[in-house]
Amino acid sequence: MSDTRKIIIDGQEVEVDGAMTLIQACEEAGIEVPRFCYHERLSIAGNCRMCLVEVVGGPPKPAASCAMQVRDLRPGPEGQPPVVKTNSPMVKKAREGVMEFLLINHPLDCPICDQGGECDLQDQAMAYGVDFSRYREPKRAVDDLDLGPLVETHMTRCISCTRCVRFTTEVAGLNVMGQTGRGEDAEITSYLNETLDSELQGNIIDLCPVGALVSKPYAFTARPWELTKTETIDVMDALGSNIRVDTKGREVMRILPRNHDGVNEEWISDKTRFVWDGLRRQRLDRPYVRENGKLRPASWPEALSKTAAAIKGAKSLAGLVGDLAPVEAIYGLKQLIEGQGGVVECRTDGAKLPAGNRSGYVGTATVEEIEEAETILLIGTNPRVEAPVLNARIRKAWLKGAKVARIGQPSDLTYEVDELGTDRAALEKLAGMDHSDKHGVPGVVIVGQGALNEADGSAVLGTAMKLAEAAQSKLLVLHTAASRVGAMDVGAVADNGMEAVSGADVIYNLGADEVEIADGAFVIYQGSHGDRGAHRADVILPGAAYTEEQGLFVNTEGRPQLALRAGFAPGEAKENWAILRALSAELGAKQPWDSIAQLRQALVAEVPHLAELDVVAENAWQPVEPGKLGDAAFREVIRDHYLTNPIARASEVMAELSRNARARAEAPLAAE
Repeated sequence: MSDTRKIIIDGQEVEVDGAMTLIQACEEAGIEVPRFCYHERLSIAGNCRMCLVEVVGGPPKPAASCAMQVRDLRPGPEGQPPVVKTNSPMVKKAREGVMEFLLINHPLDCPICDQGGECDLQDQAMAYGVDFSRYREPKRAVDDLDLGPLVETHMTRCISCTRCVRFTTEVAGLNVMGQTGRGEDAEITSYLNETLDSELQGNIIDLCPVGALVSKPYAFTARPWELTKTETIDVMDALGSNIRVDTKGREVMRILPRNHDGVNEEWISDKTRFVWDGLRRQRLDRPYVRENGKLRPASWPEALSKTAAAIKGAKSLAGLVGDLAPVEAIYGLKQLIEGQGGVVECRTDGAKLPAGNRSGYVGTATVEEIEEAETILLIGTNPRVEAPVLNARIRKAWLKGAKVARIGQPSDLTYEVDELGTDRAALEKLAGMDHSDKHGVPGVVIVGQGALNEADGSAVLGTAMKLAEAAQSKLLVLHTAASRVGAMDVGAVADNGMEAVSGADVIYNLGADEVEIADGAFVIYQGSHGDRGAHRADVILPGAAYTEEQGLFVNTEGRPQLALRAGFAPGEAKENWAILRALSAELGAKQPWDSIAQLRQALVAEVPHLAELDVVAENAWQPVEPGKLGDAAFREVIRDHYLTNPIARASEVMAELSRNARARAEAPLAAE
């Protein structure tokens, strides 16, 4: 039963839920209330006092609107709705007083502060503060913290809003930050000077309302008004986080999260945020052709004619789809290769995903449903490294009381997990039990790629589906590659998987760098970075990276999202679909589209749900036959979270994070 109440804010009557805080009620009414410590995704601290409002008929002093609920307000003497004022003289005076206090010890760093131009303190001092200071004493100073290679600290600027402390403890599940000391000596610090060990720590940079926590790699490289901002989609994992890419000229300067309640809320992983320096290094910016065992630069016409000659002369032809390819390029490749009698395969890791059965390779759950689940079962997955933001959502469900269980390798997921075993036998035992007690209880079974990429992957999937059916739970297949679901949607699958590719004598590799190609085959590599695929190639066709072309990506829950172009590819590199289109003309089998819009029309005619941007389609339940399970333990599918793709491997920041993670894992523990 919702408890709606009438309330008058600044003379405007609104009807809101009684459980809402006054600050939320003001937002509903479209009235801005300044704040520093309040954040809708964190617990309420009520310690900056900037959001003070006047409650008419209440105590003769302003009240903190973030910590007071609508239902706590008293009605007027004749039962009229309670009245709240956000712009009365009392409120104005209170805000000016709070602002003056906040600025007493705040250094005048604005000209040299990296937050300048997008600083809440600056904006609110202008809007709500006074233009003078009565304070003449020396300001206090605080030592800076070392939080690691990502977050740079200037703790003298800190206003103790505790957002970073609340984020690390509540969302990231880290207990290393807190406030020590009292009065003037109070400061935010990390216990025992530890650095942060989390895949989500970069979010505290966005949360900090002043310049106390700023991005180390981005520091002093650009000002916000010099940047061109593009809203797009992340491809570092299969969650499809919504991001904003900021560019200066042709260079990507930084990547920030965008709010999307259904996908990533407003968090992104550190890999997503700091991988941008990898977009500048190791780039393929012109075609190459291998001659006498060595690669030499070539022109586009020469590279394309050599490619066309190889394809025409192929006895058996195969196309490989990499992890970062947009759906349009995959569709173009499939059309090109199958038109020449070849096969295309996207399951490069050998995952036994059922072609054409969307409930088998996507599942039936949405990411948002994880939050409401009361039981969550993880099979052969470590979401903390496979999709850190999704892991934060599982933690959120756990904080609400959900029970999380796992079959697979034990690891620290930042929340309590019931370990049910590591191998297939544990899964078989669980599937054989009676699950009628779970009926009517919202639950999600999450199956990882570590469970599906062995020989018995299909049987594991079938057993997981049987289990989900028995418990009336939803199923979610957690992918590790951003392009995989889109590639499965357009049917980029060969009948016998990677075996069909291993026998081919000409292989067209669309950015698949995680796969070893045996000697003997002629390899055409189309991609953005000089990684493993390019080293093995006989012809290299330089393509655009994910920030340099428009493209559709379908995330792990089956939600198509459109990534927009933030910059242009370097040198002679071209957009991926355009390379395939040019090659098709060279082969004499010209593709019938001249623009990405026409290509998308052809694509949508074949796969209609791709037109429904940002909509998770309902997938009809088609159980996979649970065959005979093997007896091996489930393996971790990601060996190094920070180096999973060519862009990350080209990034110096990712290399440093990977080194630190290894050093941490090998650090000797003191004897108990």
